[in-house]
Amino acid sequence: MLKGLIITNGYAIADGIKHQVSRLSEEFLKLGVEIEVKKNNELHSYIDRGNIKANLGHYDFVMYLDKDRYIADLLERSGYRLFNKVSSIVRCDDKMLTHISLSDQGIKMPTTISSTLCYHDDGNRDYLNDVEKVLGFPLIVKENYGSLGRQVYFVENAAELRQIEDKLIHIPHIFQQFISTSKGVDYRVIVIGHKPIAYMKRENKHSYLSNLATGGHASKVELPKSYLDVAIKASKILDMDYCGVDLLIGPNNEPILSEVNSNAFFEGIEKTTGINVAGCYAKYVIDTISK
Repeated sequence: MLKGLIITNGYAIADGIKHQVSRLSEEFLKLGVEIEVKKNNELHSYIDRGNIKANLGHYDFVMYLDKDRYIADLLERSGYRLFNKVSSIVRCDDKMLTHISLSDQGIKMPTTISSTLCYHDDGNRDYLNDVEKVLGFPLIVKENYGSLGRQVYFVENAAELRQIEDKLIHIPHIFQQFISTSKGVDYRVIVIGHKPIAYMKRENKHSYLSNLATGGHASKVELPKSYLDVAIKASKILDMDYCGVDLLIGPNNEPILSEVNSNAFFEGIEKTTGINVAGCYAKYVIDTISK
């Protein structure tokens, strides 16, 4: 019998992650796979005098439902097959790194400016003039590490931009073009093994954010091939086993890539589309390790 390990964060676990653990465990059981679940702070992985100590015992695969890049790297270097791989997690978890990785690849994205690293704040904010000239108002500010629509700020003028920058000066973040044609609306595409499995429209008439966690409403939809092609291309470039690709609607109805989530939740899209995403993911894992 095959045996797999599901790893979650060691502290507070989001309801979406709990649901993922439950659904994956259920689907793997149907496939005759034994599953164990552990938190990352229970693994005792470390470097001992230059050698990695991360022997968790025998597992045929690891479902890594966290974004702790260090533990993931230790496990991967110890020979465990992670879904997703650590390099994919790293590039998706950092929003600026995602955009850098996908740049010059024929994928349309909002104009994006990275904040610069600040060790000691001297109060200089002159660089914000350049941000304003390039992006105009309104614009979007996102913390590099964030999910569920959190750590995202809608900025309407220079005073608000200065206020947000004062707040985030020591936190990696990006300044981004606001795509007005996609205000409160986007498409989420789940891609498994570089194949689009399920997709839905997310819409919020009362916010610039469409995320379900922030009050957005989901509906089943058919997507043009151009949108699906962008999702597939992004998953290939980032070498994703599984991901959720968020696509905005451009001025000419063209797809504009917003974000790629390495650990997109199942619950909303399964309910909306009726597609067994967890089952598709579990089958993909087994097929992959059996090759």
